[in-house]
Amino acid sequence: MANVTLNVTDAKGQATGTIEAPAELFGISNEDIQAHVPLVHQVVIAQLAAARQGTHAVKNQSKVSGGGKKPWKQKGTGRARQGSTRAPQWVHGGVIHGPVPRSYAQRTPKKMKAAALRYVLSDRANAGRIAVVDFGITDTPSTKAALAALNPITADKFATIVFTRDNINEWLSVRNLPNVHPIFVDQLNTYDVVTAQYVVFTKEAFEAFVAAKTEPKEA
Repeated sequence: MANVTLNVTDAKGQATGTIEAPAELFGISNEDIQAHVPLVHQVVIAQLAAARQGTHAVKNQSKVSGGGKKPWKQKGTGRARQGSTRAPQWVHGGVIHGPVPRSYAQRTPKKMKAAALRYVLSDRANAGRIAVVDFGITDTPSTKAALAALNPITADKFATIVFTRDNINEWLSVRNLPNVHPIFVDQLNTYDVVTAQYVVFTKEAFEAFVAAKTEPKEA
């Protein structure tokens, strides 16, 4: 696999240079990606499951208030015997086999999550939907400047924008845009790439991501 060359654009959307993206992160073939769609699906489902609160609960017969008195005597009425008006067959009775608080988290190995992220990033790169942008925002946040830098690249499509924690003014500039999901580079995950039509890195975030995901070469 050969490294992928990505254009670096400026605050006006004009190309100002290129940057090399490692093939193991952004250059996986479409055939290989298609073969690993089940892996990506499993990681996304696990991520969505882990986000569930799992605080749902119902009251069973022992937790419903009332019902301490036997509704009628055991024998002689001609009716079925009943011990409590809070039994499940009664209106306002307890619920049987209802949901109880639980964790939906699934165990997902780190290597599986890392592989899924590589596949979806390569998929976006193969489609020409990975971009590196220099917003040109320094001291003061500016949504207008951020839009001027993004619109020529994303064409108002939904995009995940990746920042470093030092890119705070850039993050503040895009956080209120309805078609943008800002995220820090150490939080980038498979779901936020799958749900975005474009993935945009700041130059600093791209370099930090590559440095974190590529192993140093042995001397």
